[in-house]
Amino acid sequence: MSSPASEVAEHAPTASEYIVHHLGHLSTHHQEKIVDFSIINMDTIFWSLAAGVFGCLLMWMAARRATSGVPGRFQAFVEMVVEMVEDQSKSIVHGDRTFIAPLALTVFVWVALMNSLDFLPVDLFSSIFRLVGIDIHHRVVPTADLNGTLGMALGVLAVVIYYNLKIKGVGGWLHEWLAAPFGIYMAPFNVLLNLIEYLARTISLGMRLFGNMYAGELLFLLIALLGSMATAFGFIGQVIAGSAWAIFHILIVFLQAFIFMMLTLVYIGQAHEAH
Repeated sequence: MSSPASEVAEHAPTASEYIVHHLGHLSTHHQEKIVDFSIINMDTIFWSLAAGVFGCLLMWMAARRATSGVPGRFQAFVEMVVEMVEDQSKSIVHGDRTFIAPLALTVFVWVALMNSLDFLPVDLFSSIFRLVGIDIHHRVVPTADLNGTLGMALGVLAVVIYYNLKIKGVGGWLHEWLAAPFGIYMAPFNVLLNLIEYLARTISLGMRLFGNMYAGELLFLLIALLGSMATAFGFIGQVIAGSAWAIFHILIVFLQAFIFMMLTLVYIGQAHEAH
């Protein structure tokens, strides 16, 4: 007969099992193939929508409480963000920015909020689920899921195509595909080069955000494992390393949101330029 201690040791996850469990998604079904578009990561969708709704609520509260007098801290912070986005859009996009500047603001706030979910304790929701007797894979950070970041990148691609058609027209955009950059006589090479450009910047836009947030989430998990050592080194190392990485990660969270917004503006700005 096995002792209670041996049963606990038997069921305690290893470091690799702990990481794999926390990096798993709450999906509609198990993925068997490398690429399977029928799978839906429900946790990514839920937290993306939750961050979007929360961001809209913040902007609505800021607009409702806005005063013409001396602004409070919250209003001053929101005005600073709006002014920053407006200045960047003005310097990059030369044309009508009635929709573009709010779009850039939405992108920045939404991505920043989704990235900020990485500051929640890694075991928070796993512990809550275990309390109610549920053992499921669940990830909180939508931008640490490649499906989520590539989905946003495809959204940016759709906006870029829309502005290309709006500014240049169907004929002008097709002429750009055929004639730029080597001239109309090199049309096949121009089409291939433009196709590669659109694919490369779309994939890199999604991969850049995913790579940084995935690496940050993985580091948080590795730091959390220090606490499992049950030694002074493990505890102190977890506190020091966790605090230092959390402080540094604040910069990464907002820097990646800023980069995603800036690249969105750059790609839309290129759609306003003729070649």
